[in-house]
Amino acid sequence: MTLTNFTTDALEGLCTQEQLELLNSIDTLRSQGISHYVSLPQIIVCGDQSSGKSSVLEAISGVSFPVKSSLCTRFPTELVLRKNSQVGVRVSIVPHQSRSEAEQHSLSSFCEQLDGFDGLANLIENAKAAMGISTHGKAFSNDLLRVEVSGPDRPHLTIVDLPGLIHSETRQQSAADVQLVQDVVQSYMSEPRSVILAVVSAKNDFANQIVLRLAREADPSGNRTLGVISKPDMLVPGSESEASFVSLAKNQDVEFRLGWHVLMNMDSEKGQWSLSDRDIHEWKFFSQGIWGDLPRSLVGVDSLRPRLSSLLLGQIAGELPSLINEINTKINTCRLQLQKLGDPRATLDEQRSYLLHISQAFQSLVKAAVDGTYNEPFFGDAKTDDGYQKRIRAVIQNLNQKFTDDISHHGHFRHVLESEEPRSISKGQVLLKREEFVQQIGMLLKKTRGRELPGTFNPLIVKDLFQEQCAPWEDITRVHITASWKAVKEFIHRAVSHVADEATSKALFAKFILPALENVRHTLEKGSEELLVPHQRGHPITYNHYFTETLQKTRAGRQKETLGKALESYFGVDTLSTCEVYMDNINLRGLLDSLVQTTIPDMTRFASEEALDCMLAYYKVALKRFVDDIATEVIEVKLLGAITTLFTPITAFHMPEELIRQIAGESEESQSRREQLNKMLWILGKGSDTCKRFVGIRGLESKNEVQAGLRNNRATLPSNSCNSVDRINSEPGHGQSRSCSPDILEQTLKDEYSLEHPTEPEQLEAPPPRKNGKKKYKRSAHTLLSPVDSLVEPSLE
Repeated sequence: MTLTNFTTDALEGLCTQEQLELLNSIDTLRSQGISHYVSLPQIIVCGDQSSGKSSVLEAISGVSFPVKSSLCTRFPTELVLRKNSQVGVRVSIVPHQSRSEAEQHSLSSFCEQLDGFDGLANLIENAKAAMGISTHGKAFSNDLLRVEVSGPDRPHLTIVDLPGLIHSETRQQSAADVQLVQDVVQSYMSEPRSVILAVVSAKNDFANQIVLRLAREADPSGNRTLGVISKPDMLVPGSESEASFVSLAKNQDVEFRLGWHVLMNMDSEKGQWSLSDRDIHEWKFFSQGIWGDLPRSLVGVDSLRPRLSSLLLGQIAGELPSLINEINTKINTCRLQLQKLGDPRATLDEQRSYLLHISQAFQSLVKAAVDGTYNEPFFGDAKTDDGYQKRIRAVIQNLNQKFTDDISHHGHFRHVLESEEPRSISKGQVLLKREEFVQQIGMLLKKTRGRELPGTFNPLIVKDLFQEQCAPWEDITRVHITASWKAVKEFIHRAVSHVADEATSKALFAKFILPALENVRHTLEKGSEELLVPHQRGHPITYNHYFTETLQKTRAGRQKETLGKALESYFGVDTLSTCEVYMDNINLRGLLDSLVQTTIPDMTRFASEEALDCMLAYYKVALKRFVDDIATEVIEVKLLGAITTLFTPITAFHMPEELIRQIAGESEESQSRREQLNKMLWILGKGSDTCKRFVGIRGLESKNEVQAGLRNNRATLPSNSCNSVDRINSEPGHGQSRSCSPDILEQTLKDEYSLEHPTEPEQLEAPPPRKNGKKKYKRSAHTLLSPVDSLVEPSLE
């Protein structure tokens, strides 16, 4: 195992102590498994198979991993680099959540440490064996191998190296392996807080490499992708291919917000190189030819290390507020699910106590829903179908209104047309003119005649006509009762599922509530039948003055129409709606005779019309009473009134012991679920506490905060502040200071990489004293100043 030393001057200023603690805390959260629940800020290395990813990782870390050119990474590897006075290596496994509980426990217990790097290869082989890659014939694994490397010359950086994307299956790599690797890579890429380090090999046309397509799918705008070009020394100098990759490195072809970087990899086929030899060859390569024209900040591993460190720190700082919000949301959800599960329920008393608890919550929800006070979170958004179904008072009100409309339009068997206008009717209704109905009633009067005088009718004829007219009420009422009961049933199911865990809610609904709802349904049907009986079998009875008023209005309206026709005939006009002046004398006696002659001489017809008017007037009165009775006596009292007492603490207390065990007895599934939720809550709670400690720490401002600070400070800068900036940024011996302008101040914030902390470490070193004896500015090697601090807060030595 080989190891290389870095020049640490540039790395020492990258992180303050607080920032280093933040990086360590995020890594600790990841090792505890919080990434199973929320997306953590991280840098992931992706690329096609044999694209040079592992060599890139070696160059960054300074640790030579046991990787051959004919092999590829078989599992996700998290490389944690930390600067420490003691050299050490620690290898552990973070099992994938798809593993069984026993496998997770076994893999989590794998943890080995070294005081040096010589035994790293054996440690990794042991980890592969634990994951089953070598022993069970598995080619790849989605478990995470965590390698922590510390030393006095390590950078502060955490990177996740993913298996290389495979183009096609081979003898050693099946189609299932190809899909598994792509699924693993896409799952990491899709994490919204992951920075994608997309490695592209210069040996192949970059347009044909899978990693760029997947990166675009996961990050369409390219805001969190940094491209890395490997193996540029394999290109023919002066060729079109070399020119295209140089254009790519300049971010002119495939554009990423974070830009591109170029590295030269070790080639194991050309012999064994040490990492120090690799750095020397790389420096020479980028000092000549077309690559020498690129900015030094875009080539070589020496500039990539601080670039990645700043990038990771900036990503963590920018995502910290949203990460805290997401963790807190997951915590609230977890607590709600634990609240549904309740306390462990091993004994009968614990089970009864749990039922008492959820019955109180259930009764409270039902009462609020019936009263129409939808303040509980349970009711959700009324705009959604789920939220509307939970508002049972609104649902029942609307169903009652629909019932009223349906029975008003389709509840009468015969629809009498008073005019020639066409009218649509429902199936089962009969459409006929008034004259036809009068004739049918006349025939019925003749067949049912008793001792009544001519021109009058038997009162029983009104009963027969009414019972025939209200025949559709039964079907319409049954439909309404069924719809209301189903709506209540769906609401009750949602309420029970809300207050209890899944297993308990299913048992409670199936064994207790559903049978009770069936009884309620029978009660509703019986109640509606009782209300229908007087109308279907009894004699019409009413003391409502609305009946006589309706009857008188009907007769007055028909008489008005008859008299109008007589007047039109007497005066010889087509309509009475116009005013005409008659100069001749009017024969009042003749007018009176013409009006009297309009009486109906046919006594049977007169009686038929009277019977029809009485039936229609009574129908209106009976319909209003029936609709109100169904809404109040059946729906309100027997349905909504029943569900408020369906499942109360009293009913829970008096439940049989066996039924309590069947409903509230905790299954193995519930016990396992409680353990998982408690573990999740503990991990999320630790994560929330950890993240909150770093809110507001100096130097962790997001990009927007830094720019806002610059704008605020720009207004307060003294006139000579620009000279301070010039002295910091000017080269030694440069005699003239640059002009002070907002553009120059803005430019100081911009970095060639578009990073959160754009100031390069080398610029933090103060220039030597000038010949004129002016004092130089000095910064602590352990303090990372923000861009605003570097402009306006220099300290004099």
